[in-house]
Amino acid sequence: MSGNYRISQLARELKVTTRTIRFYEEQGLLTPARRGLERVYAPRDRTVLKLILRGKRIGLSLAECKELIDMYAPSGGNHRQLGHLQEKIAGRRQQLERQLLDIQQMLRELDKAEQHCRDTLVAARDDTPNIDNDNRRLEP
Repeated sequence: MSGNYRISQLARELKVTTRTIRFYEEQGLLTPARRGLERVYAPRDRTVLKLILRGKRIGLSLAECKELIDMYAPSGGNHRQLGHLQEKIAGRRQQLERQLLDIQQMLRELDKAEQHCRDTLVAARDDTPNIDNDNRRLEP
């Protein structure tokens, strides 16, 4: 089995569960050979799995990962795949930058709301009469 991997080896090396690897297989992203009931993963399967995991980390969908995997052509230098990945990265970067601006705006709004709550509580505390002192004044 030189150069090949068992599912447990890949899972351990790439820090994923065997269930995750099976899921990608069910989705048609991985196609291991079978030796009886055992799955045998070739170096290409390992590379594909690494591409899937990298794609997920940068926010690509499984469909987008599959699209990139289908372009994988190591003999051709992967220029088409890399160009397409660059486009995906640029799009994802723009999306994240927009989300970052939205999050920053939400944080500013939360700061304002929190300050308003603090100010209102302080004002209410200052306006609240001291009940113990008021009751003593009423006693004969």
